[in-house]
Amino acid sequence: METRLVSENDDFITLRIPKKAGGTMLESENFIQSLLNEAGVLATAATLKRFDTNGQPIVVNGVKMTSMGLTNKIYQSPYGPVAIKRHIYQTSAGGAIHCPLEKDARIIITSTPKFAKMVASKFSGRDARGVARDFSEDHGRPVSLCLIQNIADMVGSFSQTADESWDYSIPEQKMPVKTISMGLDGTCMLMVEGQWRQAMVGTIALYDRLGERLHTTYIGAPPEFGRETFLKRLEKAFQATRIRYPRALKMGLADGAPSNWEFLEKHTDT
Repeated sequence: METRLVSENDDFITLRIPKKAGGTMLESENFIQSLLNEAGVLATAATLKRFDTNGQPIVVNGVKMTSMGLTNKIYQSPYGPVAIKRHIYQTSAGGAIHCPLEKDARIIITSTPKFAKMVASKFSGRDARGVARDFSEDHGRPVSLCLIQNIADMVGSFSQTADESWDYSIPEQKMPVKTISMGLDGTCMLMVEGQWRQAMVGTIALYDRLGERLHTTYIGAPPEFGRETFLKRLEKAFQATRIRYPRALKMGLADGAPSNWEFLEKHTDT
């Protein structure tokens, strides 16, 4: 018995899902979950096709590209691998290929957005083996360790790029800001290659006249060679806060590492 697609149109996807009689409740639940995963794969395949073209020539960044025909591709979804055919484009001169479906559906490597979000969320609290076990036991969905790591790395690189380019606005405070506190710390981490690299974290906190914290901006950086990228981001955020609250006391907070104090003494009063 298997789930199958009955019909589809612009408004509905109709699936036929079989029912299993007998067995324990747990066996029945596992069977239902497997059927729903099959349904999810079929529905995802039908949905992905909405983001493809009809094969007509397209223009990308002012350059005309033509379809090389429908080619097979497997995409990873929360319910399982989804195999479909989609159009791949290239210019008449050759060169790089372009896939409209992957661009418009926001595919990450080979992952749908929802699946990438699930992997990144789970990976933030456990290692790749734990994530794989979670998917297998709780979702009935086997996932390889390599796929988990690749998706998590890609999502992380997107987040880091956005974090470096965005400026986060400070919400209006109900109480006057009397103190701005800037803190930072770092730790050396042993990398897979056997090298030690430093990961950094920092905070910019606002306090009222009684010392009650009003707001905190958190800044972090993954392990890098040196701390220059992190310090530039922290300094940029602190300068913006100083401009907004020019009369506030500027306080530095850190442990005894001399390099921390060399940085803080340039920007704080105490």
